Amino acid sequence: MSTLANAPYHHGNLRQALLEAALIILDREGEAGLGLRDLARAVGVSAAAPYRHFDSRAALLEALAVTGFQRFAATMEAVAATNPVDPMSAMGKTYVFFALENANLFRLMFSPQLKKEGRPGLKMAADAAFETLRHIVGGDIRAGRIKALAAWAKVHGLAILLLDGQIAVRAGEDTEALIAEIIGSL
Repeated sequence: MSTLANAPYHHGNLRQALLEAALIILDREGEAGLGLRDLARAVGVSAAAPYRHFDSRAALLEALAVTGFQRFAATMEAVAATNPVDPMSAMGKTYVFFALENANLFRLMFSPQLKKEGRPGLKMAADAAFETLRHIVGGDIRAGRIKALAAWAKVHGLAILLLDGQIAVRAGEDTEALIAEIIGSL
């Protein structure tokens, strides 16, 4: 006689459902709102079910960061594919807008608690996103890397300053125009 505890749970793609629900919770409540039991409840599965896909909360956070880098890289690649007149400016604006539109995910992606060493999936996803920028910069490996790092540092700094409210957008000021003007002066 089979019991519910012994029966495998079929959700279709539970891992993906958990990630999508976690992204919603992350967006609404921040990283502090993410717990595997709460996530299970949100998706409508047993409290043990998420542990089949994420052995810990840290594993869930890593998977979310990987998802973030994948989405970020896809966004950057889509912009690059349009062959913008000023690719560096277009990529810079895209970077900042991604950060502003996905603030909690962006913060998680670059969280110091998620060190890329020892997390090959996270490192690979982060490196792929950086490689998109390095490819736009062009040049040989060393010069292209340095130029890409300089551009990254500038737009990342701008994104963080905006996210933290350190750059005040004045009344009547167009945020998008402000960002474009700052990026254009880099």
